[in-house]
Amino acid sequence: MKIKSFKLYFSLFKVTFLVSCFSFGGGYVIIPLLRKYLVEDMKLINNEELLDMAAIAQSNPGAIAVNLSSLIGYNLLGVKGAIITCIGTVLPPLLILSIISFFYEAFRSNMIISSVLKGMEAGVAATIVDLVIDMSQDVFKEKNLLLSLLVPLSFIASFFFNINVLAIIIFGVIVSLTQVYVKKKKLGGLRND
Repeated sequence: MKIKSFKLYFSLFKVTFLVSCFSFGGGYVIIPLLRKYLVEDMKLINNEELLDMAAIAQSNPGAIAVNLSSLIGYNLLGVKGAIITCIGTVLPPLLILSIISFFYEAFRSNMIISSVLKGMEAGVAATIVDLVIDMSQDVFKEKNLLLSLLVPLSFIASFFFNINVLAIIIFGVIVSLTQVYVKKKKLGGLRND
């Protein structure tokens, strides 16, 4: 039992450490990488659980990468799992930034490094687009017209009308809760307390 849990602790640390090492461009980039390792390869969680935890991680203050990995660790191994995955996620940027800070002037003026970072931006953009497509497909699979309309309407509200993302999220929550309330009311599932 202890060997099995030690292997799981080590596996979670290794996955979060490696994902954090190679996820340039922000927290959303880790979601497809965690999906590959934890959902597809290791089968520790399913895709729906990952997306639910990603939504919770996004709605909390702090870095989404740390929030999401901590939620996954807590979900699988409790508080110790959350600590292990949090350390695994925070350690690579801490080490990389410590090294870069010593050589900041050399990095800042080096054209090769600037070019490499520009190239990485394209890869990050492609990864985020892939994530958006995957998440949208999951929403559209539910065959829920209201939720299906929320996806493009949220994009239009944010991109074209510059509506604050927090307002869009709150609106989405209210619409979704209202829909659940109406469905339960129709089915007689709500108790009158």
